[in-house]
Amino acid sequence: MSRGPTRRDVLGAGVAAGAGLFAGCTDSLPASDGAPASPTDGDAYTVTMQPMGTVEFDAVPERWAAYDGGYADMAVALGQADGLTGVGGADRYYTYVYDELPGVSVDRGTIEAHPEVRTKEEFYELDSDLHLYDPGMLRNWFDWDRADVEEVRENVAPFLGNLIFRRSDEWHDYRYYTLYEAFERVAAAFDERERFEAFATLHDEFVAGIQARLPPADERPNVFLTFEGTDSPETFSPYRLNDRGTSKKQWRDLGVSDALAGTDIENLSTTNRGELDYENLAEIDPEVILVRGHERKSAAEFRDTVLAYMEDHPVGSELQAVRNGRVYRGGYLYQGPIHNLFLTERAAKQLYPEEFGDVTGDEQLFDRDRVADIVNGAF
Repeated sequence: MSRGPTRRDVLGAGVAAGAGLFAGCTDSLPASDGAPASPTDGDAYTVTMQPMGTVEFDAVPERWAAYDGGYADMAVALGQADGLTGVGGADRYYTYVYDELPGVSVDRGTIEAHPEVRTKEEFYELDSDLHLYDPGMLRNWFDWDRADVEEVRENVAPFLGNLIFRRSDEWHDYRYYTLYEAFERVAAAFDERERFEAFATLHDEFVAGIQARLPPADERPNVFLTFEGTDSPETFSPYRLNDRGTSKKQWRDLGVSDALAGTDIENLSTTNRGELDYENLAEIDPEVILVRGHERKSAAEFRDTVLAYMEDHPVGSELQAVRNGRVYRGGYLYQGPIHNLFLTERAAKQLYPEEFGDVTGDEQLFDRDRVADIVNGAF
């Protein structure tokens, strides 16, 4: 597919000359892989992030698409919600958290109009200025090749992104980033250094405040994190908390131990689709079970469906987590900085209700107005 001049031609955004298209796949990480200084007076600027390498911009992007809710949430946190053109996996982009933030919202109509932006044709149609996608994911999940990535980069707009929610896929042989390392690079692309720093300060203060209230390590529960999207679970796909992907950030920050530690059970990944049944789970007998796949339910709805089913199961009812009512929703696969605040608050209540309040309660552990002010530019 080809066409005439595009917004990208006007903006002049692309991979900088001399930077390999997939530099991170074969080359060692350059020492300069970091966030750039902000552009001044319309000067070109660069952002370096694997696997694309160094990406050059002649102007700040206005229109953007993101594959997952984590990167979309980063852009929203940076005050860029109005520039959203579409999402690659809208079914896992949970926007209801913005309802608690005054003046913060995204256009659900735009998301619903373009909920699976994964084909070259859609990238051309949306004509974005920036694609917050890891091209390695496009090649390995959706059968793109390098020529496809280069074509869209050249004719539409650059890619900037790194699949960071887990670290267990064999094809991901380039550098990973923490949530805030990735967020910093997205902020650099949008020239939003001050908003990023305001979020980083809020996040660090929030996490430090919670960690100061945690019980001693030997009094913290061990946790089994799993995916099972039905209301009547019979088998469970395991996640390893030591995977260090961003989807487990809140559990690491809260100092829990992995119930699968010391076992040979592998993390759910592109190549591992193994599942555990109740008998397998009984051998582990975790103190807390966290079940992903139920993020459209409230805490009470989850208890009335999934937990209720497990309580009636002949084997599941014998698990200590079930007996003690300690089976909860497991959080999102893809989380950005706003999501992470809400998920960490929820997780603190799930794991330590005596200290932080019940998960079904209304106690707030971070200031919603402060978050909204950063997003809205009042900081």
